[in-house]
Amino acid sequence: MNTIADTRRKSIQPTLARLPPLTSLRAFVATARHLSFLGAAEELHVTSAAVGQQIRLLEDYLGQSLFHRVRGQLQLTAAGLALVPGLTNAFDVVLATMTQFIASDHDLPIRVSVAPSFASKWLIPRLEGLRQAAPGLEILVDASTHLTDLNTGDTDCAIRYGSGVYPGLVIDHLFSEAVVPICSPEFAERHWLWNGPQAIEGAPLLHEDGAEHDHSCPDWNGWLRAEGLSLRLPQGGFRLNQSSLVIDAALAGQGLGLGKIRLAEAELKAGRLVAPFGGSQAVNFSYFFVTTPAKERLMRVELFRNWLQAEVKALRTIGDILSRNTLRRLDIAAAE
Repeated sequence: MNTIADTRRKSIQPTLARLPPLTSLRAFVATARHLSFLGAAEELHVTSAAVGQQIRLLEDYLGQSLFHRVRGQLQLTAAGLALVPGLTNAFDVVLATMTQFIASDHDLPIRVSVAPSFASKWLIPRLEGLRQAAPGLEILVDASTHLTDLNTGDTDCAIRYGSGVYPGLVIDHLFSEAVVPICSPEFAERHWLWNGPQAIEGAPLLHEDGAEHDHSCPDWNGWLRAEGLSLRLPQGGFRLNQSSLVIDAALAGQGLGLGKIRLAEAELKAGRLVAPFGGSQAVNFSYFFVTTPAKERLMRVELFRNWLQAEVKALRTIGDILSRNTLRRLDIAAAE
């Protein structure tokens, strides 16, 4: 003869579709470990009322009390004692599995797609900081001007220089960009560039062409118009297909270039490059971190993204970057 208890046990025979809520099972294991709703709540980062509610849901599901109070102290009932070993072991297995998975994810190299100029002038000089922030994280830098499809292939994330319109991707704006005339200090003195922009008529110029150039970035004619200047540009000069090559040629004393300030920051700060005249002009494009919603959850991507965001927060403003050159320009003008 079936009893009411037998009928209930048959009605709640567990399957994956009919298991009690995972949050209730987790609340039970934590409460059994601490024998305290408050202790369980602190471990699970919820309120003790939320833990109590989850315990009541589990008790309603099972039709049995799992805890009772004796002299104000929470204790397990016989039913609760029967559940503890199996559920504790089950959660231990889950935790061990997730720990192993995260560790193996961390051990895989992160593949980052970047433009060559950004890689050489901004990212690579900062990689020692990434090594310290995420020891053991191996990074594979794929420097190319070709646009990588992050939804296919092995690339985990990218740093793109563009408009920021990337449908279907997770996007973080990193920082904006601007250009300013740059050259070596020796070149500035040799061509009298500290005297003002009129000296441009007798100085060899560097021009950026190619895949890294964008239409929102002024060329020399556009820069002169924005500055309200009507000067004759010299013939000849060098045409270079990467922003980094403009910076390298300026460092080598080969000409006066319109340099991207964020990429030339280290050289400007060290005084190896100077901005002898003129103001900075902002471009419409910015730098963005992008990845897919699926890859965003990878531990290696999260580590890289967190480090990148910390680096961005520490960046100086473009005005601060150029302040040293402004002071030097004023000093030279006063000396003359």
